[in-house]
Amino acid sequence: MAKQFTRIAKDIAIAVHAGGPDPGANHTLRRALQNARAVNMPKDKTDAAIRRASGKEAANYQEIIYEGYAPHGVALLVETATDNPTRTVGNVRNIFTKNSGNFGSTGSVSFLFKKMGVFRLDPAQVKDHDELELDLIDYGLEEMGDSTGEKGEPQLVIRCAFNDFGKLQEAIEKRGLTPLSAEHEYICSLPVELPEDQAAEVLALIDKLEQDDDVQKVFHTLA
Repeated sequence: MAKQFTRIAKDIAIAVHAGGPDPGANHTLRRALQNARAVNMPKDKTDAAIRRASGKEAANYQEIIYEGYAPHGVALLVETATDNPTRTVGNVRNIFTKNSGNFGSTGSVSFLFKKMGVFRLDPAQVKDHDELELDLIDYGLEEMGDSTGEKGEPQLVIRCAFNDFGKLQEAIEKRGLTPLSAEHEYICSLPVELPEDQAAEVLALIDKLEQDDDVQKVFHTLA
């Protein structure tokens, strides 16, 4: 939970720095606040994050993606938010090395992923799924389907090309729907299937990366 709060606080800081502290005029900040509610981040913490990001002493976070391979040919994209890239690249490289991975150069695996906007909705909000799908195609919807959240709850997942994120977000909100979360993801085009013991090695590396304070998310090609 603490890691999730830290990640979202950085998302808020980056959004405020780019577009100001008003979520009504800053759709990136609005998205970060939606994600904060999805993980039950208290309002006093999100308000404090906005105040810190608006202050003169606010940390200037950079979003940097590192690439590489986990064991057994699984490609990884490591998304970070950092105020010290030298520290972050050293930490990420070290985690790859200590966990039988290979730290790669820019572009070494990114061609295996497509950046997409992803919205997760409570299916109970949607009266007619087919009607919603047809309605949202004009706003960039590419994929829509059922899924299960981390706690086993049903979710309706909607994906679009990232360039259509703002347009689709506005269309969803105009229909009175409040996403459980709204963010970007890197979707792999060539998933890799592994036996359980090899997959466990890959997941161990991913877990180590996700524990690093500067790492926001890790995307992978493991099926």
